[in-house]
Amino acid sequence: MIKQPNRVQFTSSRIEDLMYRTTFDPVNMTGELIVNQSLVKEKDLEAVLEVYNLVIRSGLSVSPFLKIIKSGETIGDLKIAQGDVGIATVCSITIDGVLLKGGVMINPRFGGVVQIKNGQPVRFTDVVTYASTTIDPLEVLMSQDITSVTKMLRTGSGKILANLREAPLVARDDIDHILSDLMEAGLSGIMEVGEPNTRVLDVPVERDHLGVVVIGGTNPMAMAKEQGFEISTSAMSALIGIDSMKHIEDLI
Repeated sequence: MIKQPNRVQFTSSRIEDLMYRTTFDPVNMTGELIVNQSLVKEKDLEAVLEVYNLVIRSGLSVSPFLKIIKSGETIGDLKIAQGDVGIATVCSITIDGVLLKGGVMINPRFGGVVQIKNGQPVRFTDVVTYASTTIDPLEVLMSQDITSVTKMLRTGSGKILANLREAPLVARDDIDHILSDLMEAGLSGIMEVGEPNTRVLDVPVERDHLGVVVIGGTNPMAMAKEQGFEISTSAMSALIGIDSMKHIEDLI
């Protein structure tokens, strides 16, 4: 019998699957959330965590919670090789999953690069839609060396990773309530919530909808790459329990 090839799965389908599987409860701090995974050399771990901490403290990441996976251990389908260390950080799609479980029909549209000027987001400069790629858009954009997270932290101006999603305007109150719960839980990656039927960061939104811009969970990895560290990133790689993660300040 001829073995059938694996079906191509676009990122939008993978996002929908992960959103439905997310069980994270920000009020009770229980359940599973979606994580990004990065691999670094064991010798670089301490320095890379310092970079991550700087990005997180500056508000350019989704959450301060992460998990260290040592060599020989497994996360998702990946076993960490000798000499490497895995770092699991919270993925921004977790926010979409929590909104969905709260009754908000959220529609992730794309990942992109946002220009920041004097500390204020100006516009998306580069975007990749979730429906057009089988690779996470932020992975694609990070590989192009077009971010400047380091410069952003030093000068207040630069380019960082972010995502755009749309939601029905009738859900505005529910969105505000759920995002408030997420912020109380430490997931504070919301860059901007647009007004109904109004462009957000120079991008039009669908009629009777509003745009929500969420900071990319891979900004810490982007800055580590900018700093010259050898790092491999796999976004939206697994679901893990919040109870297995630690605040970054407890790890450095």
